Amino acid sequence: MLKRYQVLIPDWLEEYIKLGVKKYGLSFSEMIRLEICQAVIAYICERYPEYKSSYTMKDFLKGVSRFEKGKMNPEDLDRIISTIYFEARKAIEYRFSKENIAKK
Repeated sequence: MLKRYQVLIPDWLEEYIKLGVKKYGLSFSEMIRLEICQAVIAYICERYPEYKSSYTMKDFLKGVSRFEKGKMNPEDLDRIISTIYFEARKAIEYRFSKENIAKK
């Protein structure tokens, strides 16, 4: 379930997000979600070295590169994005379990 939040971002970050929107045909909100999920995975993998994500940044960059070269269709990109959302959720659940944080 998605919730609506208002987030203030500086101009330079807006331009970065808009670049991804233009390149990958995503909405502004989806691009922000994607970037947050990637950051979550990277943070938790660094914070908890024993946690191993089954999807790495290298995997993502390889897929994005293929998409940019026209070697991947939008449905394949959607699958990659879904995988990133799933991996971020798993990483967050791992952190919650390690820190004994109950889900609301």
